[in-house]
Amino acid sequence: MEGVGVKALVTGAYGLLGGWLVAALLDREADVTVIRRDDTSRSALLALGLEPRVSVVHGDITADGVLARAVSEYEIDTVFHLAAQTLVPTANRSPLSTFETNMRGTWLTLEACRQNDCVQRVVVASSDKAYGPHTELPYTEAHALQPRFPYDASKAATDLIARSYWHTWRLPVAVTRFANLYGGGDFNESRLVPEAVVAALTGRAPVVRSDGSPERDFLYVEDAVAAYLAIAGALGDRDQPGPAAGEAFNAGGGQPHRVLDVVELICRLAGTGVEPDVRGKGTPAGEIDRQWVDHSKLSALTGWQPTVALEDGLGRTLAWYREHLAAQ
Repeated sequence: MEGVGVKALVTGAYGLLGGWLVAALLDREADVTVIRRDDTSRSALLALGLEPRVSVVHGDITADGVLARAVSEYEIDTVFHLAAQTLVPTANRSPLSTFETNMRGTWLTLEACRQNDCVQRVVVASSDKAYGPHTELPYTEAHALQPRFPYDASKAATDLIARSYWHTWRLPVAVTRFANLYGGGDFNESRLVPEAVVAALTGRAPVVRSDGSPERDFLYVEDAVAAYLAIAGALGDRDQPGPAAGEAFNAGGGQPHRVLDVVELICRLAGTGVEPDVRGKGTPAGEIDRQWVDHSKLSALTGWQPTVALEDGLGRTLAWYREHLAAQ
């Protein structure tokens, strides 16, 4: 996609990844359309000042006709389907709304794409959570999807639904199973990194809901954006599908990190003298203890590699929040 003008639709554009992906697409001179459900006051897209530069379709992706209208009226050729309910605790409390958004939203998006010949490629966000717990790590794309909890199950279903559209109707679709994303513009403060960053910058001890021992793979948001663009470029089109069609791809930072180590690093980089407030025992209910992905499949196909190490990425994230907190 480098240097090629496209007409792209980004669902979930008001989330962390969505905002940075829109920025990258605009830098490549794409015409970008986004879906806006709620009039939220805080989002990466708004904080980055990008909304005036995109076309905004108001509606809910789970409503019949919203995606079909957007795809048709804006003559979309490339779809990045990122919209989802992404919080594990919320999924445990409200599984029905999570299933509606993550599963119904996916099949309605894909149906709109299948029925409109202008759509040439689709990238759908699954998650490393779709793998469920495994004793053998890191996850490769050959690992079974064996989710146990509502959020994980919703993403595994999303994954399977999406790839069926290639195998059945030859719509060039790929799915992403990425590690935990972080970076400036994530306003879900129940997530580890934004909560710890904001707490540390404001002189408050970051709360750790586990005992600090769970291990996670972290991927800086701009590295994630580069991976999405690489996958889209490897999808080809309906007439000449590329090698990414029907495939799933991992992407991560390259190694796992203990939650407590990450929060301690944030505290040190913030320089405000705070320390983590560890309140949990073990791993919180409904979450997986250890996760780490092998991204060699994506690297072999596209040459993609993570370029931002964790300490560097957290430093950039702290700088972003420091600037935007000061502006409030």
